[in-house]
Amino acid sequence: MMKTVILVCAGALLAFGADDPWAKVKQLKTGAELHVYKKGAVQPITVKMDELTDESLVVIVKNEQTAIPRDQIERIDARPSGRTRTTTDTMTAEKNAATDPRSAIPGPNQPPGAVHASTTTTSSGVTWSSQGFETVYHRTAGTPPVKK
Repeated sequence: MMKTVILVCAGALLAFGADDPWAKVKQLKTGAELHVYKKGAVQPITVKMDELTDESLVVIVKNEQTAIPRDQIERIDARPSGRTRTTTDTMTAEKNAATDPRSAIPGPNQPPGAVHASTTTTSSGVTWSSQGFETVYHRTAGTPPVKK
């Protein structure tokens, strides 16, 4: 009987946690980059996560700590931390005097009529890109009221 009661309570806690949209915000780490959409605002504010309470989200904006009440937040998007994508590009171009008429034009240090050998040009670059933001909180009509 006692095991059944414990099992039911554990199930209820899991169900409550799954329904709480604030739970995903609680999993964010301090320093995470966020876009916070306040009620009525068209553009988000870009902030860094500091801490979270049941009543508010505490963030860093321009090196100042600010608390945003939960009831003023419409949506929170977070950038996954530590995930950057690195792309390396290498391009090689070859000019051949026999197939490219521009390479047969004599340069300033070459006598007229000289045949140019093939030339190869190589360029490379590295690009780092961060992943976009993902929505971690969105106020819904059924969002429970803030506990006081």
